Amino acid sequence: MEPGSVENLSIVYQSRDFLVVNKHWDVRIDSKTWRETLTLQKQLRHRFPELADPGTCYGFRFCHQLDFSTSGALCVALNKAAAGSAYRCFKERRVTKAYLALVRGHVQESRITISYAIGRNSTEGRTHTMCIEGTQGCENPKPSLTELVVLEHGLYAGDPVSKVLLQPLTGRTHQLRVHCSALSHPIVGDLTYGQASGQEDQPFRMMLHAFYLRIPTQAECVEACTPDPFVPTLDACWNPHTLVQPLDQLVQILRADRDDPQKVTLWPCSPSTHLPGPGRPPPPPPRPPETEAQRASYLQWLSEWTLEPDN
Repeated sequence: MEPGSVENLSIVYQSRDFLVVNKHWDVRIDSKTWRETLTLQKQLRHRFPELADPGTCYGFRFCHQLDFSTSGALCVALNKAAAGSAYRCFKERRVTKAYLALVRGHVQESRITISYAIGRNSTEGRTHTMCIEGTQGCENPKPSLTELVVLEHGLYAGDPVSKVLLQPLTGRTHQLRVHCSALSHPIVGDLTYGQASGQEDQPFRMMLHAFYLRIPTQAECVEACTPDPFVPTLDACWNPHTLVQPLDQLVQILRADRDDPQKVTLWPCSPSTHLPGPGRPPPPPPRPPETEAQRASYLQWLSEWTLEPDN
């Protein structure tokens, strides 16, 4: 796959209020450091100089985040009102997201619900990473839930690998990467949570891609499905040999109930293997009314959405 450049920005959805871009792998969203010669902000300014908002530091408001090493669907709000409507969708957990990944090993279960609680790692040398509850140095673990469906089994550079679809039902930092690693099936190319052996020298990128995104705002439903990057025609190292679940069927399920994303799961009629132990965490308690401090934070978010560089 060609490296990122300021010209090769891919747009998968566009309206008066929103853009959804297919973010290139290993491109940061923005950066305060002079060393970053290419960022998504710079790509957007180059492609859409007329859409840049002078009222923000970087010119564009991002509705959510992707790690710089993750590719795929990323939503950009083009004005303050649109940013507010997207914020409410995320706050009320009405957003649907699904990711594609290549993970190490052949995952034996075809469908898994992963419910390891995730907290910040306080271990020396690992303070910018996350970990699962019960591991040494895990601080303030919070319930986390990911649905996993196996799509294909195959080989990557001769090693056994599975292609999976991941649906995060909570939004913890590095959630998908931590959950896959906790299953002993780390994402191929993940240098932080992957295998310590030389196996990770082969991939040219981390094999995690934001495949599907739906943000049902009051004015419009922002929905985008990006091309699958994990196919042999784009990466000759990937050699699938066994089809487990067709991807197009899962896309139909994701799109089936646009009115109630809380009901959308990747397998509404079939049981899945729950890991670990008891399965899903209990539902969150009702949220108290928004405080003045939270309201002020919300207004600050609208005025300038600034992302810290990834670690």
